[in-house]
Amino acid sequence: MLLFSILIAAVAPGFALLTFFYLKDKYDSEPLHLVLKMFFLGFLIVVPVMIIQRGLVIWLGEGSFVSAFLISAGIEETLKWIVLFYFIYHHAEFDEPYDGIVYAVAISLGFATVENVLYAMSNQVFFGTVLLRGLLPVSGHALFGVMMGYYLGLAKFTKQWKSRRILLYSLLIPWFWHGVYDWILENILDYWIWYIVPLMLYFWYGGLGKVYRANKRSPFRMMKTRGMD
Repeated sequence: MLLFSILIAAVAPGFALLTFFYLKDKYDSEPLHLVLKMFFLGFLIVVPVMIIQRGLVIWLGEGSFVSAFLISAGIEETLKWIVLFYFIYHHAEFDEPYDGIVYAVAISLGFATVENVLYAMSNQVFFGTVLLRGLLPVSGHALFGVMMGYYLGLAKFTKQWKSRRILLYSLLIPWFWHGVYDWILENILDYWIWYIVPLMLYFWYGGLGKVYRANKRSPFRMMKTRGMD
């Protein structure tokens, strides 16, 4: 029974956050089957991520910056970005800027949920520890997904000559902030919470701002406004 409770606590934050961001789509909700497909693709990329990370540890070692910015953040964000670009970016259902956020959050939370379950099963953890991970690593992945998806949506609906630069932002910005987050957790052993809590508040503030701006750019918002006139 305790194991079941811990597993539920490991899975629940991912589904709760996915529901939150899915419902933030104000004008044209995405097909649920496609959102869940991206969520489960997030499950699947855990395996190649672990293999590549293990190879890089053997090759490059585990220096603090290499570990945080390349082996952890770099590989995870790059593989998520590749899946999003090839499976979603050119999809017909990606028809408004906010859709980038929905799909990027979905794949990020799929990855984070598996990571959380593996952590719970491989460590002697308490129920509260798993919930704390829901507040930090799982929500962190969701907010990195917001960053990635926001710029993917911006690139998708921007003129061609600007879109490539914005596409690069969609990878580099979450990569950088994910690296900063991991570096703090791996290297500041005392009083780390004084750094992480303000950083998470900054992520949430910026993330909700991106949610608002992406919705505001929706072409369906314009149609809805005209329909009310």
